Amino acid sequence: MLEQLFKLGENETNVRTEVVAGLTTFLTMAYIIFVNPDILKAAGMPFGAVFAATCVAAAIGCFLMAFLANYPIALAPGMGLNAYFAFTVVGGMKFSWQVALGCVFLSGVLFFIISVLPIREWIVNAIPRSLKMAIAAGIGLFLALIALKNAGIVVDHPATLLTHGDLTSFPVVMATLGFVLIVALEYRRIMGGVIIGILVVTIVAIAVGKQKFAGIFAMPPSIAPVFLQMDLVGAFHVGLLTVVFAFLFVDLFDNTGTLIALAHRGGFMRPDGTVPRLHRVLIADSGAAMVGAAVGTSTTTSYIESASGINAGGRTGLTAAVVGVLFLLALFVAPLAGSIPSYATAPALLYVSCLMARGLTEIEWDDITEAAPAVITALAMPFTFSIAEGIAFGFISYAGIKVATGRFGDIHPAVGILAVLFVTKYVIIG
Repeated sequence: MLEQLFKLGENETNVRTEVVAGLTTFLTMAYIIFVNPDILKAAGMPFGAVFAATCVAAAIGCFLMAFLANYPIALAPGMGLNAYFAFTVVGGMKFSWQVALGCVFLSGVLFFIISVLPIREWIVNAIPRSLKMAIAAGIGLFLALIALKNAGIVVDHPATLLTHGDLTSFPVVMATLGFVLIVALEYRRIMGGVIIGILVVTIVAIAVGKQKFAGIFAMPPSIAPVFLQMDLVGAFHVGLLTVVFAFLFVDLFDNTGTLIALAHRGGFMRPDGTVPRLHRVLIADSGAAMVGAAVGTSTTTSYIESASGINAGGRTGLTAAVVGVLFLLALFVAPLAGSIPSYATAPALLYVSCLMARGLTEIEWDDITEAAPAVITALAMPFTFSIAEGIAFGFISYAGIKVATGRFGDIHPAVGILAVLFVTKYVIIG
């Protein structure tokens, strides 16, 4: 049956190799089952229900990729967009988390439509590489600010806006040690380095009486408080168009970039650079985005951590299916998830931000008309506490600088149209 479903022989692999690859991928990305509910609880969402939704959305996304596309690519709620969901859309713009889920669902529908039609490739090719890299790096900086805030390392200040907190406090010390441990483990290529770091900090906090231990295993918490709770009517509010676009835009490039990187890493690309069964991959990841919103979590997306499983020999969808099963089994460790403090997940956020910030190295620094908009894009995200504003500032500055320097030919029509729309939005809506 497995041979028929996943064509193991044709892909020169076997069940044992695929299972080991799936376990490897799961261990490298399992931190999301602790980090995602910790972030979304800031939006007022119930921790236990989001924990369950995270596991279910990840499992369904993995199964879609496994059975529709037969690729060893795992999916789960994405980092960056969960923070944008909680701290910007809900915390900053004061919309309810139900409306925010509606925005995620609508972005998933649009993602599905442009994936079925040839629009996705046109959009991806239209955006300058410098802006693509800057968006990835900007999200990394955004995550870094949130991580430092959650750890108590950075706090607000009435005169300087930001300053450092009590650097000798227990949360700060533990978050710092946790980050160093994660980096050291990842450097030594220890499987599951991120999740080990989270658990070590948690164990120390429990041992010294700074955190209450709720147990490890229990029956899964109810998903009902967040299941199908998205407010689609509220999501059509005119002021949320930018929010829907931000979810769509980031998901679009995150998925596309991840797919290309993983296809190249696994040797799946054809000699002409095309990816086999690309259409099915696009359907799987856009479908996962809609399903994620329906079950009650932020945007579900492909994970670059899947590269660890590919390196371990994963070649088919059986790898992704194994990851999906493991996410379902993770539903039974809800008490452990509830025992993890924010300063234990902060090092994981900071580590992910370091990986994402490397996109800055891909910017054309010798061309100031490319570098300046890229820097504005990356800096605007943490300083405005919004991924959407960073994207808007980037497009506007890119078009404006190109026009001012007389390089009209560098502006793709799609970029020019979006820049005008963003300016119009700020003039009319604010």
